[in-house]
Amino acid sequence: MDKRYDIAIIGSGIAGMSAALNAKIRKKDFIFFGSKDMSSKLVKAHKINNYPGFFDRSGSEIKDELQKHMDYMDIKITEDNVLNIYSMGDYFIIMSKQGLYEATSVIIATGVNFGKSLKGEKEFLGRGVGYCATCDAALYKDKIVTIISYSKEENEANFLASIASKVYYIPMYKEYVDVDKSIEIVNDIPVEIKGNDFVNELILKKSKIKTDGIFILRESSDPEQLVPGLEIENNHIKVNRLMETNIRGCFAAGDIVGAPYQYVKAAGEGNIAALSAVSYIDNLRRSKSIK
Repeated sequence: MDKRYDIAIIGSGIAGMSAALNAKIRKKDFIFFGSKDMSSKLVKAHKINNYPGFFDRSGSEIKDELQKHMDYMDIKITEDNVLNIYSMGDYFIIMSKQGLYEATSVIIATGVNFGKSLKGEKEFLGRGVGYCATCDAALYKDKIVTIISYSKEENEANFLASIASKVYYIPMYKEYVDVDKSIEIVNDIPVEIKGNDFVNELILKKSKIKTDGIFILRESSDPEQLVPGLEIENNHIKVNRLMETNIRGCFAAGDIVGAPYQYVKAAGEGNIAALSAVSYIDNLRRSKSIK
């Protein structure tokens, strides 16, 4: 960590992009985490008619226009999955698959995770349950590991196969599965994670798997697990009209803060979150200079 950003924006959907554009306009130093495809939800949208100025467009067409805007503003997306965010008082530490980052403020715009936690998932988190196979692979050398993947991240399974004695792969998506031949593909529905002090079994709808560890790969993280201490209301991050969370310096916008799940709403909230973060940073610096 050789620098501290003003703002870390987590999520490259409409809310995150809106926040990034406004952070750029306000000349803040920020890092923007997400995917080069921006948002799979947006790309898959058939027709969008409620976004002002972009009527009767497909999500893919709007994505192309947004990319042009990002290129024009010279905004880059850092393709790295954020695993945890910790408040350190006047700044945050962001842990990702590729390393550690620091930022004075954070804007969470990860979208909503419609998949419910598995029974036993939270109980065994850190005791056999994890969310980054490449991060924790060394812990499972010569052990049996199961991957439950809601997104096509087959490279994590392939990497794990070179370390673990056995890898089970449970794809929760419809695309063709292309993993190393040593990996056993299980087409079943996970129901419950069991164990004693540590995980030892995964219960599926039609079968059971004895396993030493389970990695659950989702497109977006549970906000409670992403940011310890974050206040949640009805499975969404609780914010006020300034997009402030209960944690000082932490803001949220878009689907993650609640319905309606609309692009036009997400854009507006991303704008507000960025302006609130800018105001927070400026006030923080002003108070330090006075002291």
